[in-house]
Amino acid sequence: MKVIVNISLKEGVLDPEGQAIKTSLSNLGFENLNDVRTGKQIILNFVNLEENEAVLEAKKMCEDLLVNSVIEKYKINILRN
Repeated sequence: MKVIVNISLKEGVLDPEGQAIKTSLSNLGFENLNDVRTGKQIILNFVNLEENEAVLEAKKMCEDLLVNSVIEKYKINILRN
């Protein structure tokens, strides 16, 4: 079972990478952007776990290692085939 974890900065946390991307896109002529925020995606491929177990395991991984809870938030999604 595949679980997708999307991690992004919390509101109010500065995103210099997002601002650099916004500036570059603006320089290329893409003027209709109000803001750009960056993040990361982690795909976890679990073996022999039920859906609820996989979500709980992914949540524990996020809290223990994958996410800096001071400045980041995360969302867990199940990838269904």
